[in-house]
Amino acid sequence: MHFLNQFVINFSGLKLGVHEFKFDLDNSFFEHFDYNDFNSCNISTKILLNKKSNLLELNFCSKGSINLNCHVSNEPFDFPQKNAMNLVVKFSSEKICDNEEFLILPNGVSQINVSHYLYEMIILSLPIKIIHPGVENGTLESETLNALRRYEENVHRKNKKTDPRWDKLKDLI
Repeated sequence: MHFLNQFVINFSGLKLGVHEFKFDLDNSFFEHFDYNDFNSCNISTKILLNKKSNLLELNFCSKGSINLNCHVSNEPFDFPQKNAMNLVVKFSSEKICDNEEFLILPNGVSQINVSHYLYEMIILSLPIKIIHPGVENGTLESETLNALRRYEENVHRKNKKTDPRWDKLKDLI
């Protein structure tokens, strides 16, 4: 947890108004959350903290690239990443359930660790199925894709053969 201490923002000594914090994220950041799906990554993040008298507004922005493996061809490629998220921090003596846009902190708290919010913002921005741009536009050539195409052709040929017993039912239509 010592590594994640660099993502703690101490807001108690800040004046009212907007303050900017910048963090650069790489694989070591995600490894602290036991997330190892990236080959490499280079992401710059910026947090604008607007301190008001009774709440904090945090605007998270990130931009960079993540080297991932395609789920179809297993070919590595750089996935561009750009994302934004807002979080409002309120203070209360009552324990109130928070949601994804509001965070309720107890009165007297003077700092917030933003590492988990940065992690979630980036991981949740990834698509469920990661596909190499060359697979989508047909320009990528690899042994894996060629094997998939051969298999697909065999499946289509087998599907074209129909059982003659069912062919008579087609005449009824």
